[in-house]
Amino acid sequence: MSNDDRSKLKTLLSYWVEHNREHAGEFREWAAKARRMGEGEVAGEIAEAVKNMDRVSEILTRTLKRLEA
Repeated sequence: MSNDDRSKLKTLLSYWVEHNREHAGEFREWAAKARRMGEGEVAGEIAEAVKNMDRVSEILTRTLKRLEA
């Protein structure tokens, strides 16, 4: 991998992690709103999506650290 590609990939990974975290925060807010509206199943599905997004962020963070090593 060229140095330019490595640098771009590091930038993208950082961006994707932050972007996922922002979306996960929004999803958490909407899960809480859905729960308050009495939509427990909907809230649960959104919460499951958040868990998956958090897992993706963990993987991307680990990948970034591997590139930085």
